[in-house]
Amino acid sequence: MKKGNLQPESLMMSLGYNAHEHQGAAKCPIYQTSTFVFNSCEEGKAFFELAYGLREKKDGEEMGMIYSRLDHPNMNILEKRLAAWDEAEAGAFFSSGMAAISTTILTFVKPGDILLFSSPVYGGTDHFIHHVLPQFNIAVVGFVKGEKEETIIERVEKAYPGRRPSMIYVETPGNPTNSLIDIEMVSRIAGYFSTKDKKCVFAVDNTFLGPVFQHPLHFGADLVIYSATKFIGGHSDVIAGACTGSNQLITQIKGMRTFFGSQLDPNSSWLLQRSLETVKVRMEAQAKSAQIIAKYLKNHPLVEKIHYLGFLENDSDLKDIFDRQCLSTGSMIAFDIAGGEKEAFLFLNSLKLFKLAVSLGSTESLAEHPATMTHVDVSPEDRLKLGISPSLVRLSIGLENPQDLIDQIENAFEVVKKANSSAVC
Repeated sequence: MKKGNLQPESLMMSLGYNAHEHQGAAKCPIYQTSTFVFNSCEEGKAFFELAYGLREKKDGEEMGMIYSRLDHPNMNILEKRLAAWDEAEAGAFFSSGMAAISTTILTFVKPGDILLFSSPVYGGTDHFIHHVLPQFNIAVVGFVKGEKEETIIERVEKAYPGRRPSMIYVETPGNPTNSLIDIEMVSRIAGYFSTKDKKCVFAVDNTFLGPVFQHPLHFGADLVIYSATKFIGGHSDVIAGACTGSNQLITQIKGMRTFFGSQLDPNSSWLLQRSLETVKVRMEAQAKSAQIIAKYLKNHPLVEKIHYLGFLENDSDLKDIFDRQCLSTGSMIAFDIAGGEKEAFLFLNSLKLFKLAVSLGSTESLAEHPATMTHVDVSPEDRLKLGISPSLVRLSIGLENPQDLIDQIENAFEVVKKANSSAVC
């Protein structure tokens, strides 16, 4: 099935797969094999030459399967389908979100280079940037929402005179506070730091809004990165990561993936093929419920501050960014409960229906405490600066009835309220 004028949700059922080539199986079989048989030595030679970049493809030539660490049919189909969502030339899947992040960064950032990145980011990404990359003699420079283009450029040039970042890594919306970064602005910064000989590669982690609600490539990003465990998988039953972009960049990333051994296995690829068929309807339903729940939370006396994309001030710079690059408010909500860690813990421990667990974007609603869980390794100074307070609670809204979720949230608030009243007495 060719893309033609079909929408991505239609392509998810057939792109890259012909049932009549597989005994009529409506769904792609799982290719549970480690290696693939060549028809001849000449064919094997041709495949290896392409796999190792020793020559360019000839007109009409297709790369065949060699070994499942390089590629396999389930992952190949999956990559085409995700690329269709992002309107990208190619995609690559990995054994986890962190495998996608680390493999992509280390493809383009070498010892002695500089990485420019936004904050906040997922806690694992934060650790990789601050504690792993410096071990490879890679310098890192950060920036946050609201900073001007000139300010960010000046910070890099002042810290490292005469040097240019090899890569800019942005997570928007940022985990856990839904902070927004202007993708078009960062694209201009990447252009400023690029030279004729070396491009400053710009990657956007699009996990929070997924491939349905934001398309960073439309706004100047070179690569889009996902923890595919989240909305793309969406059922809390598979760990995976992904990256989409141009053929040129994805080919380089896949080369690094081959030698890191961080490819996605056939069974997980098959599960994600299943999940991509429903990603739009799931995400739309979750976003609709999140709007109802966020409206309830906004007016609750125990909520001191709410971090939700639907409540940006109309005349603010962040609202302008949202209107330009986001297609939905999504289903992630964070809020500061009146009090501190004690009240946040009591609230979370009292929640029903919500599962007290990290991760997000799944069919079931999840709740966690970022300061002591997903972002515990972020420095106390950065947590304070980024609004990751002891009172912050993060909710990922699933597919339960929204009023049922509100009832459970209200019950948890009542427990906190009674505990506070008892303490006063």
